[in-house]
Amino acid sequence: MIRVLGGGAAKGITTALGPEIEAATGLAVDGDYGPVGGMRDRIIGGEVADLVILSRSLVEELAVQEHVLPDSMVDIGNVATGIAVRETDSDALCATQDDLREILLGSDAVFFPDPEQATAGIHFVNVMKKLGIYETLSNRFQTFPGGIPAMAAMARSDLIRPIGCTQVTEILGTAGVKLSGLLPDGCDLVTTYTAGVTTRARNPAAARTMIEILASPDAASERSAIGFTK
Repeated sequence: MIRVLGGGAAKGITTALGPEIEAATGLAVDGDYGPVGGMRDRIIGGEVADLVILSRSLVEELAVQEHVLPDSMVDIGNVATGIAVRETDSDALCATQDDLREILLGSDAVFFPDPEQATAGIHFVNVMKKLGIYETLSNRFQTFPGGIPAMAAMARSDLIRPIGCTQVTEILGTAGVKLSGLLPDGCDLVTTYTAGVTTRARNPAAARTMIEILASPDAASERSAIGFTK
């Protein structure tokens, strides 16, 4: 097994390319995905993994701390943060900051990932504070360990008008929800995801091969379909 600790944004691409990775390495991918801050802490705490796929800043931090091999670091792509609604709901206009404020105030619940450990959750809290609606909405918050469980919970919700916010890959990868739009200018967030082999990797050669496949030009269409951009 190639053991991966990754942000939720990485789950879709590693799943999509899993058969190719296994064919090239002879090893299946065993991935665990969640808020990037939590994954960083697990690596620092001594958990064994062959590679990480986290925001570039955190992978660089792990490399400085000698948990990731610096020469193995490769950017996989960029992921924007967006607004989601249930598949059965009408789209929520979020082209401007005023639009975003209006749809959030008109919601009866706001679903988003961990506001302390998840990239999108941390950012979205700051967006709501910037828009001056954080306190008004605070009793409507529905937070979850990551964007994927947040979107899955919103998909199951029987509320009248729930709104969600997380990274585009997590929205596109969750059944029952759809991407309504990206966060508008001034509230937007694009995160670069980077892969790196850990210094405790049990399968370092296979991990490097996996990174090559994930970042390969041949995989551009798969990355795009899942929500990555260059």
